Amino acid sequence: MFESIEVLDIYNKNINILVGSGASANLFPTLALEIKDEKGDWETIETLATKFENNDEKRTALFMHYYNTCIFPVQRFSPSAVVDAKGLANLVNYEVFLTTLLGLLERRKDLNRKVNVFTTNYDGCLAHIADSLLMKGSYDFIVNDGTSGFHRRHLHAKNFNTFQCNTGIFERANYGIPQLNVIHLHGSVYWSRSGEKIEVNYRNNFTCLLNATTAGKIKEFSDYLSKKGGTTLNTPVVSFSRQQMDEFWSEYVKLPIVNPTKWKFHETVFEEHYYQMLRLLSYELEKPNSILITFGFSFADEHILKLVQRSLSNPQLQTFVCCYSQDGAKAMKEKFKQWKNVKVIGPPAGVKMDFTNFNKYVFSIKPEIYLPPEDDL
Repeated sequence: MFESIEVLDIYNKNINILVGSGASANLFPTLALEIKDEKGDWETIETLATKFENNDEKRTALFMHYYNTCIFPVQRFSPSAVVDAKGLANLVNYEVFLTTLLGLLERRKDLNRKVNVFTTNYDGCLAHIADSLLMKGSYDFIVNDGTSGFHRRHLHAKNFNTFQCNTGIFERANYGIPQLNVIHLHGSVYWSRSGEKIEVNYRNNFTCLLNATTAGKIKEFSDYLSKKGGTTLNTPVVSFSRQQMDEFWSEYVKLPIVNPTKWKFHETVFEEHYYQMLRLLSYELEKPNSILITFGFSFADEHILKLVQRSLSNPQLQTFVCCYSQDGAKAMKEKFKQWKNVKVIGPPAGVKMDFTNFNKYVFSIKPEIYLPPEDDL
């Protein structure tokens, strides 16, 4: 059965959430591919990027596929345009998740009522859904995305250290307004360089980097990666001219995101902020009475895995690693087997811990008790 996180044990602590691509799995494709390598292991965009590192044409085709299937849909995303049932359910799950966080903050008596939500996702689901909750007027809270400014909003790590409080008209009382810090560890499609600063602008009118000719060239390659039965060795070859590759890469490297490869940002401005965000995660995990809850995150990023493992030397840090499958839970127990302050939570046999089950049985103010189907009893 599912094991729930006792919210009454954690609501008054320094709560940090780490959200990965699994949280948006029904809205945007993940890095997973449908082909296998020679050992029978599933490939991902990250593993293929490493294998194609010295093959310019295949590497270019892979990143065109990545841009076309993973990044551009995020750039053009609008919650109001979601019509399929799974996508709508995904948005509802984000709303339930945020209301749980706000429920925890409402119980807290401290003036400083904030939760840090770290995410490796480029999308703006957290900001969109938080905005939707504010529009409904059911909750009074602040979403802090690290920006300051009015017409033009710029990002700075120091802004995550601020919070707002309501003092009343005569300043006789102080009430900390619940605050959600949304921290993008791998960048965001809504970032852009503005001189030596990062400007944040939530828009969705991006132009696709691939023209019709280029998109047509990678179609067979892209379809092959997306259909089961293929192997890495038989990945189709795509022929590009040097000019076509150069034109793509000259625009692609301007995207303010961390790529699924060993190399990270090349832009100094973005690279500096990226490291500042990792340092912020490290600092938060090393504070007394800290909590880390991970969901939809596989710890495939070695930088974050090592950072979290290093922070676990803090005996006052309690970590809950929530896994999608039993196999995933088994792998996580192996990664964190030497730390007693890590609890790996996996689903029951034959069940997946998707966003719905996470909200329903694991992370909730009033978690439900999982009852297996009668056939399994």
